Amino acid sequence: MVKVRSILTSLTEYLSIFPAVGILGPRQVGKTTLVKNLELPKPVIYLDIEKASDRAKLADPELFLKQHLDKTVILDEIQFMPELFAELRSLIDEEKVPARFILLGSASPDLIRTSADSLAGRIGYLELSPFTVMETDDVEILWLRGGFPLSTFANNDRNSFIWRENFIKTYIERDLGLLGLNTDPRLVEKFWTIIAHNQGSTWNGDNIAKSLGVTRPTVSRYLEFLEGSFMIRVLQPYHNNIKKRLVKSPKIYIRDSGILHALASIKSQDELSMHLLTGASWEGFVIEQIINTLGEAYHYYYYRTHQGSECDLMLVKGNKVVAAVEIKNTLAPKITKGFRISMEDLKAEAGIVISRSPDDFPLDKDIQVMSLVSFINRFKL
Repeated sequence: MVKVRSILTSLTEYLSIFPAVGILGPRQVGKTTLVKNLELPKPVIYLDIEKASDRAKLADPELFLKQHLDKTVILDEIQFMPELFAELRSLIDEEKVPARFILLGSASPDLIRTSADSLAGRIGYLELSPFTVMETDDVEILWLRGGFPLSTFANNDRNSFIWRENFIKTYIERDLGLLGLNTDPRLVEKFWTIIAHNQGSTWNGDNIAKSLGVTRPTVSRYLEFLEGSFMIRVLQPYHNNIKKRLVKSPKIYIRDSGILHALASIKSQDELSMHLLTGASWEGFVIEQIINTLGEAYHYYYYRTHQGSECDLMLVKGNKVVAAVEIKNTLAPKITKGFRISMEDLKAEAGIVISRSPDDFPLDKDIQVMSLVSFINRFKL
């Protein structure tokens, strides 16, 4: 059975507006399954650009695509033929009708730089993330296994772990090279593992470069590619009009908790509950769920001063801090002095502690404990 994805409402809207719609997200996240099950008003032609036979059809893209003007053309793994973007621009400019092309890609527009220039104003981008808490029933399983469909819905934890191990191996040995990161796969694996074991830490490129025996620009390039291929979240610090000494380095997270756990060899709920990474894993999981579900409704930052004031996540809209969020891997959270001070610094409209408790209750007159799902429902626009 095909799982219904939350992106469908936005995707339907975009297809009614834009001549081209780009659906971006990591490999194996379900982009192809999603579009193959769409109900579209026009016939569909699907091309997988990873396949030599489909690339051959596009040897003369203008000739081929003009034969299918009455169809919606789906181009999967578009990043492997970036030269197509200029051709698509010409075809769209000849006849600007919605839903002419659906482009699927495993790299962000920043990595597919040609597309950002060639199709500006003609394409709407959506990101398909791994499954979220709003699309599944069991938060604990989602946290352990992550949101990739074949991992989340595996028959058991062992099968899920084996799938993720193989995903990581293929991603490092094959996919990053195809995206243009030509380097020693062993270095990338070590880099990714270092990031995993420092989940939620501030970025220190010099230390990581020293650990790997490479240069600072090299590790910055690794970070750029893993961020651009949806594997790593770079959470920037907030420093707008704050007259204090602030930490200005971004915090780095493995985006999918299941991938994080595979890199750290965490195979079960019991192992996760006892692991040193448990708190950082929960923090990264919560942040990723919030950003993936609330999307572009807010800007997202963290806040930390050198004096010790801190909040794990901020939701910012306009110039207002809508919510200051502390994330606790406990059923009975307590308010820290640093969080109280950060709320005062930020003039936050709401202070929220997201805990493992399924219940919502006030901790103070201006600070409330909420479950992850309750938080998302409260701030969903």
